[in-house]
Amino acid sequence: MLSAFANCFKIPELRQRILFTLAVVVVVRIGAAIPCPGVNTAVLAKYFHDIVSKDPNNSVIGMFNLFSGGALENCAVFTLGIIPYISASIMLQLMTAVVPSLGKLAREEGGRQKITQYTRYATIAICLVQGYFYAGQFEHPEHSQLLAQISAVTGQFGPLVPYPGFIFEFTTMISLLTGTLLLMWLGEQITDKGIGNGISMVITINIVSRLPAGLLQGWQMLVPPTGSGKDPQPLLIIPLIFFLFAVIAGTIAITQAMRKVTIQYAKQVRGNKVYGGQSSFLPLKVNYSGVMPIIFAQSILLVPAFMIQILPIGQHPWARELSDSLNRGTLYYVVYVAMIFFFSYFWVSFMFNPTQIAEDVKRNGGFIPGIRPGNPTADFLEYTMTRLTLAGAIFLAVLAILPSAAQHYVGVPMLTAQFFGGTSLLIMIGVMLDTMRQMETYLLQRHYDGFLKKGRIRGRSSNPAALGQGHAMAESNYVWLFVILAILAIGGVILSLI
Repeated sequence: MLSAFANCFKIPELRQRILFTLAVVVVVRIGAAIPCPGVNTAVLAKYFHDIVSKDPNNSVIGMFNLFSGGALENCAVFTLGIIPYISASIMLQLMTAVVPSLGKLAREEGGRQKITQYTRYATIAICLVQGYFYAGQFEHPEHSQLLAQISAVTGQFGPLVPYPGFIFEFTTMISLLTGTLLLMWLGEQITDKGIGNGISMVITINIVSRLPAGLLQGWQMLVPPTGSGKDPQPLLIIPLIFFLFAVIAGTIAITQAMRKVTIQYAKQVRGNKVYGGQSSFLPLKVNYSGVMPIIFAQSILLVPAFMIQILPIGQHPWARELSDSLNRGTLYYVVYVAMIFFFSYFWVSFMFNPTQIAEDVKRNGGFIPGIRPGNPTADFLEYTMTRLTLAGAIFLAVLAILPSAAQHYVGVPMLTAQFFGGTSLLIMIGVMLDTMRQMETYLLQRHYDGFLKKGRIRGRSSNPAALGQGHAMAESNYVWLFVILAILAIGGVILSLI
């Protein structure tokens, strides 16, 4: 595998794409450290470090901070991250399945481009609304359950917003909107000129950036600092490491698992040549919907709890009780699991069309052994996919609850527990497998060995033609790109020392 990574830099086009992706990674991390104007970042950083990270009930805040790569902790221009775009995409996808006009538009030529444009407009609207609420709670943290405990920090470092007013609200809204739009553009550039899926890569970058802090908190749990009054638990590291590797291995296995439905093609004589007579297979993935059901469920469940926390009604006892129940109470888990099952089947019914597949197989002269072509084939595929979806939904539900179980029953810190399952682990594994598959395709095309000696890495897309989309950046442009990044890095160091 190490030799395969070394061979990646021997292919000029692949080397350019990898370097471009790494350059975008630097830009994404720089944006997560640039604060919005008018906010006392020392207050916010101290609040997240001393209060939020030690309170298991602040999982909503922790999830937003994790997906933004710590930008919320810094009140950075990338605070909203790519979440508004994901929310808009989810909304448009659901509307496409429900609204007949949008469904018809999606099937027309060029319709997907129009839906993508509508998604961008919806992203702008969501950013403006969320930016306004963020600005309001930064100005009046005492009225928000999200920042209600920040008064313990403001006494030492001063108010969170020294100069509140319309100018601060407008500036914050525009800054957060610009940050999200820039992340969208960077994601599209990665897809076009880099390696991997751009939007997924941006999310993965933000999640992985919190890994060192998660490892540090986990180490402090096992070996507490001197004077903390807690007993060290060094023997706990062995079962935790074993559990972590077991979860990762299980996630990779289920992500790659598929049911191969054999398809036999009849022989056809055309002139002097004989076509067909061969057997192939139709791959039906166990986890066909991927991480989407968890993202759908979390996006819907986070909204009411988050709105209760940032609105003034969050100070009422009934609102706090409802927020706690929607945060990590029994109601949360019941609704969470139910929504994962619902969206798993919804996504499969939306993306998997057994009737169309059966017609395509029949048109090409193929059939499933023991199953008649036409409607019986469609019924067989639907029945098979229903059973596979049930297994995939159970896997997703267990994986989604694992971080909370590790946090409440083992005492793993909130940030560390995010890497023991849930959305974070699924996104990282899916994106890494997809990126390695694309890199392996370039290697095999140049007659190099892949990452595995036996078999191939199966990603979320198996169409090699899709890898040729876009173009790599010219060599001369890389010099200027890294010169600009070096100037930004040196400027940041100088400003931090002033």
